[in-house]
Amino acid sequence: MSKSSDLLNTKNAELERERLTSLINSMADGVIALDKQLSIVLYNGAALNILDVNSTMTGKKITNILKLIDKNNQEIELSALITETKTQITSRDWRLRYPDDSTMNLYISIAPVKLGYGQAGMQGYVLLFRDITHEKSLEEERDEFISVVSHELRTPIAIAEGNIGNAEFILDKSKETKQIKDALVQAHEQINFLAGLINDLATLSRAERGKLAVEIEAINAHDLLEELEKAYLPDAFKKQLQLKTDIDPTLELLQSSRLYVREILQNFITNAIKYTESGTITISADTRENGIAFGVSDTGIGISKVDQEKVFDKFFRSGDFRTRQSNGTGLGLYVTLKLARLIHAEIDLKSELNKGSTFTIYIPNLQ
Repeated sequence: MSKSSDLLNTKNAELERERLTSLINSMADGVIALDKQLSIVLYNGAALNILDVNSTMTGKKITNILKLIDKNNQEIELSALITETKTQITSRDWRLRYPDDSTMNLYISIAPVKLGYGQAGMQGYVLLFRDITHEKSLEEERDEFISVVSHELRTPIAIAEGNIGNAEFILDKSKETKQIKDALVQAHEQINFLAGLINDLATLSRAERGKLAVEIEAINAHDLLEELEKAYLPDAFKKQLQLKTDIDPTLELLQSSRLYVREILQNFITNAIKYTESGTITISADTRENGIAFGVSDTGIGISKVDQEKVFDKFFRSGDFRTRQSNGTGLGLYVTLKLARLIHAEIDLKSELNKGSTFTIYIPNLQ
């Protein structure tokens, strides 16, 4: 073969390499090409970003660069994994571990390939990977959502079905009206719980999709709190709790969403009644600059300092056994926070275990 042919082949090979390099650098996924000894021969900018490497990787062993762990936090033997690969393998269950022990969820594909051209092409491997931390988080939320909702639906449905069945049986056999009434009351309570759950889920769905609109109207805080007091007096009476209001007489009309303000306060009140066994629940309203501060205070079980940091998280339920005795999805306060942000409100929580909690929300006038 002539020197001119050798030169032409060399130029063609360099041109093809430049084209390949340009192609992989345009990819959002990280790409690394390895030779048979697992040394890096080619990589793109996305790989540098994902691996958080600031220097050249050419010639370095992949095992010194890429540290993978499984779902049990056990390190994966990368060298054996790659060299034993005969066909493409993929995984979404491994994590990249950085030197500071932080991690990133990865989608990773490993495939044996020819890294050159023609029969004499160099053998090696190509790794393709991307950050799927956000995707995995959504998957975990979805799984948790299905688990929580299926659990919360199962109990009230079973109770309602059982009580309605008992009422039918008693009606057929003895026509004992008090037992029938008690069974139907319990069934009705569980159906109300289901209705509240469905309402929370519907509101959450609209909030997550950004479909909630704010309709501003003039709100008379006196009338609103009196309505809420009247609506929740029966629930408080059942638990022998005192429910009262403390309203600043100088309050002016509030320009905001009546629907969202009412729903936020309802969530605070229902929680206060649910987690208070004795004492008083106070609904208050005070004048603030360009708005009103509403508060709901109780003498209930309180919230630990650790739980106070998580109480507005989606699906959060305290590990306190007294909390676990009540039904709940952990969505109420998460939805409340979503609604508060829509009307530019600020929520403050003060609580002490075994002494009670106070949720305060400052709602500004909206133009």
